[in-house]
Amino acid sequence: MSNDLIAFAGANLPAVTSIATALRSIQADVGPSGVIILKMDRTGHWVYGADQTEVESDSKWAVNPFSFVHGWIAWGEGEVLAEKLVAMTQPLPEQDAAPPNARKGWELQVGFSLKCISGEDAGLEARYTTTSVGGKKAVQALALEIAEAIEKDQSKPVALINLRKDHYMHKQYGKIFTPVFQVVEWVGMTGEAEPEPEGEAPAAEAPARRRRVG
Repeated sequence: MSNDLIAFAGANLPAVTSIATALRSIQADVGPSGVIILKMDRTGHWVYGADQTEVESDSKWAVNPFSFVHGWIAWGEGEVLAEKLVAMTQPLPEQDAAPPNARKGWELQVGFSLKCISGEDAGLEARYTTTSVGGKKAVQALALEIAEAIEKDQSKPVALINLRKDHYMHKQYGKIFTPVFQVVEWVGMTGEAEPEPEGEAPAAEAPARRRRVG
């Protein structure tokens, strides 16, 4: 895997050398169309899509180092009323008046895109964004780790990660789960990663998709 290169959707990506500074500047105010949404649910499970399909526990995901964004989001009752996101290389968008029905006004949001490269979900591209304190801290930590890696070796700017979790105890809400992006390897930007060996298996019907209930 160490010699593999990762290809992300999109063309005319900027030079790798231009992103380390931007990643270091990620806003940490904490104490593309058609891409699925990845999130951690309240029970600490990583899920994606409208069906809340559960991510395989040991799957590897490649983080697009050019995809980090920051900005603002306004939530209503279970729906996004407005969203302003820009690349990390740009300043935070200016805040105008929040939509009148926004529960908390504008909330700071950060995120990035990633691509699964192993297991049942290999090839799947997803977007992770968050407004939570724990989520923003995790994105910031990952961004800084990528920046440091780029400054050491510009030929391998792509972090391969496992999606993990941590937790803390809240006096009112009990156990609160927080995301952890565990970097396991560094690879290049272009070319395709070879699929991980699955071993020989007899022909069988496709396994049922993994879904969270409740």
